[in-house]
Amino acid sequence: MSLLFEPLHLGALALENRIIVAPMCQYSAVDGNAQDWHLIHLGGMALSGAGMLIIEATAVSPRARISPVDLGIYSDQNEAALTRVIQALGQQSDMPVAIQLSHAGRKGSSLAPWDGGAQILPDAPGGWKAEAPSALPHAEGEDVPEPLDAAGLIRVRDDFAMAARRAVRAGFRGIELHMAHGYLLHQFLSPLSNQRQDAYGGTLENRMRFPLEVFDAVKVAIPADIPLWIRVSATDWVPGGWDLDSTLALCAALKGRGCAAIHVTTGGVSPKQQIPIGPGYQVPFAARIKAEIGLPTIAVGLITEPHQAEKILQDGDADAVALARSMLYDPRWPWHAAAALGAQVSAPRQYWRSQPREYASLFKNVKIGQR
Repeated sequence: MSLLFEPLHLGALALENRIIVAPMCQYSAVDGNAQDWHLIHLGGMALSGAGMLIIEATAVSPRARISPVDLGIYSDQNEAALTRVIQALGQQSDMPVAIQLSHAGRKGSSLAPWDGGAQILPDAPGGWKAEAPSALPHAEGEDVPEPLDAAGLIRVRDDFAMAARRAVRAGFRGIELHMAHGYLLHQFLSPLSNQRQDAYGGTLENRMRFPLEVFDAVKVAIPADIPLWIRVSATDWVPGGWDLDSTLALCAALKGRGCAAIHVTTGGVSPKQQIPIGPGYQVPFAARIKAEIGLPTIAVGLITEPHQAEKILQDGDADAVALARSMLYDPRWPWHAAAALGAQVSAPRQYWRSQPREYASLFKNVKIGQR
């Protein structure tokens, strides 16, 4: 039996299999509002046969966006636009859809990647003053962000909680908090970006304080049957930065707060990072977290082949795998994985006749009449 196609529970949320579509920024929103592109793109992912779809990093305030064209969930218009998308997906697919809530922090006010990705200065069209734990820019020569004061911390925390309430109303069935890739909550965790002298900086306990407060605020804001989990960078890949031992301490604290899972990635907080990229290069971090913390653990990062994904689960290194670029390249990756591993996958009945005869049993509940 293939473990990749065994069910998995994240809290009360049941996944049909252990393939997860990872969050992927589309840089295609208008004033934070989802557009027809999101409906088309996410619709394709929802028909892929994966066990769950997590939509892209979604800003909890205008200032929380990475770019002016980021998706948001901070206004009634944002909520209505996403509700339209989620309702359409739900009418055509049973796949659970989750949302990743995010604040870009000092990496905000940037151009879209295909426009170069450079920072937009606060006084330039479309730009704004970024905010962060400390007055430290992400890269040399960039505008210095505004350090969050006590009132700012409360505002950001409340923005996350309000965004979570909106997400539940919009129909999302799970929430992931983005504590990775160098965005605001990761900036608080890492000593490279957090040099505060108050209760939110210095020691590991202090640097974890604000991300944990945000988690607690979101947990209180949503129903008990909506699972809440985090995405974390397990290392900064920079000497003296956030590391795996710190990650384990964070995950242990989150376990006691009812965290449903740990989605394990790495890097993003510093341009000085040195990453030894290769197939499954982040899996060892997920394996250590799974072994020591015991929460459902999601591995991600250059997982591209079905047997590679299966081996990660069979070896006990993770409970699920998340794919991003591989899903863009091959939106039917779960179908092909099921065929390769002798498993079955759900697919819309309109597609049942697409399979060659040797894979006639690939789809679940197939009933095709002949004429």
